[in-house]
Amino acid sequence: MIKKILIGIDDSKYAEHAAKYGFEIARKFNAAVGLVNIVEPAMPPQVSAGTDPILGTLSQGIGLEEMEIMDIQKNQSENIVDSAIAKFAGDLQVSHFTEYGSKADGIINCGKEFKADLIVLGTHSRSGLDRLLMGSVAEHVVRHSEVPVLVVPFKESESQ
Repeated sequence: MIKKILIGIDDSKYAEHAAKYGFEIARKFNAAVGLVNIVEPAMPPQVSAGTDPILGTLSQGIGLEEMEIMDIQKNQSENIVDSAIAKFAGDLQVSHFTEYGSKADGIINCGKEFKADLIVLGTHSRSGLDRLLMGSVAEHVVRHSEVPVLVVPFKESESQ
């Protein structure tokens, strides 16, 4: 029984297509929806001698520029989530998560935290060298998730 669906979103047309699909499934099953947007840090924290190995330079204080970048990323993430809720949620119950770090691991961790019965992701169907070099978030989630993962393909003809 599908009672909770986690949908991974970003600002791409692929993720938007998957979100639409995920919300349609949620309506059919009267399931709660969790939206997750993963923010990959623009600048990885630097750890220096004497700093906390977990917090890195956060324990020493973050520079103004880094704080501004983090704020911009947080605001963009919130806008992505708010836009998806406004566009697709209707009367469905929606929880949202903004995570920082690896997209694939963040999605898996949010799925566990949300206790999702299904994870829905979009894909841009990379192939060949591009896929080898870039990796695949969807593939990693499929391989490591403890719950079913629905990967929703997107065809360019669907955007018109």
